[in-house]
Amino acid sequence: MARDTTDDTPLSSIDMLAAHLAEGNKPKQAFRLGTEHEKFGFHTHDLSPVPYEGETGIGAILKAMQAKLGWEPIMDGENIIGLAGGSGQGAISIEPGGQFELSGAALATLHETAAETSAHMQALKEICEPLGISFLMVGGSPLWTLAETPRMPKSRYDIMTRYMPKVGRKGLDMMYRSATIQVNLDFSSEADMARKMRVSMKLQSLATALFAASPFTDGKPNGFQSWRGDIWSDTDNRRAGLLPFTFRPDFCFGDYVEWALDVPMYFVVRDGRYHDCTHVTFRQFMDGALKGELAAWQPTMGDWTNHLSTLFPDVRLKRFLEMRGADNGPESHIPALSAFWVGLLYDDAALASADELTAAWDFEAVSALRASVPTAGLTARIDGRALNDIARDVVEISRAGLKARRQLNGNGEDETIYLAPLDTILENGRTLAQDMLAAYHGDWNGSVRPAFDVYHY
Repeated sequence: MARDTTDDTPLSSIDMLAAHLAEGNKPKQAFRLGTEHEKFGFHTHDLSPVPYEGETGIGAILKAMQAKLGWEPIMDGENIIGLAGGSGQGAISIEPGGQFELSGAALATLHETAAETSAHMQALKEICEPLGISFLMVGGSPLWTLAETPRMPKSRYDIMTRYMPKVGRKGLDMMYRSATIQVNLDFSSEADMARKMRVSMKLQSLATALFAASPFTDGKPNGFQSWRGDIWSDTDNRRAGLLPFTFRPDFCFGDYVEWALDVPMYFVVRDGRYHDCTHVTFRQFMDGALKGELAAWQPTMGDWTNHLSTLFPDVRLKRFLEMRGADNGPESHIPALSAFWVGLLYDDAALASADELTAAWDFEAVSALRASVPTAGLTARIDGRALNDIARDVVEISRAGLKARRQLNGNGEDETIYLAPLDTILENGRTLAQDMLAAYHGDWNGSVRPAFDVYHY
């Protein structure tokens, strides 16, 4: 997230919180997609991570991108921590370990998403290549220890860094050593939101398996295809993972609100300063828990919006839905993830097919699948079938949904072209993580360092 929200509208009732989410409802013809991706910067001469400070640091790269793009700098005190594009152009931000993130604009087609991704990567390359910096496109930092990983000067990350070890064993790895692709998608009504949430929550582990690309940690195999997927098993289970109430047929905005109210907060922002609020839940905040601690102790809509951004379920609800299961990977994987979900969720027939395919998957079965996928990948099983077989069915449903959209590029190709990386994975029967492990035990001669040559941009 590039910028925390400032909205001083007072919160007078819990009903306002659900109404805020419902404001995301929009007609189907107004649906858009927004794609986000993170990548690890490194110095090409020695494969060391890029710190924030210095003439070739992350801060300097952000300033150079600001000069190139003309976007507005986002500041935290005296430090530039991101860029905001005007007129819905998206944003650039930095994750805790320096992962460089593009939060893409809300776009109409996957062709636009692919073009946006390519333009961003090219701009970054033009700035960073002369500095001897490149970017690693995988889901987990394969070489640097946590101690070797730089830390970005962003106030909310200071609060999170102190808090994470109190609530899980892997939260700091999530913050500093993981990288993802996400796609944000719209809904037309509460019922449409609930159906899309249910289907995508069930299928998120399939996305984790298909896009698994984090098999190394600290310079050696870590035992996982998606280490990033395993990290989420013990980061902060009060605010992450599967949400059982989303499996109910009567799931609604209010259910999500009630859950979110009882998750501890991270912070509130007052006069540009971040205040640590990890000792209270948002419900306690609404009940006046910060009276006497802060002069402006009354909760605002900005506080609620920021709190929603600190929740990490596998599918996150704001005024849109965020698909959060995938590791980052090569550039082709970025529009591929968006294509996967757009095809499934934006065509009525495809959504109905995906809902029917997963109808028998209850919370316990999906939880077991989620636990097994980081290690087993596409060989994990649910409902008596291997994910390899299920993935073929789901990708075909997605393909049909994309065909039905009839969105053509200048060459007359529809959006199904972006499923090509998934077709390759399913045809070969190997995830990117498995390819990386085979190379490690083969041509790479037991070293992860060649990954920086093969999977960089």
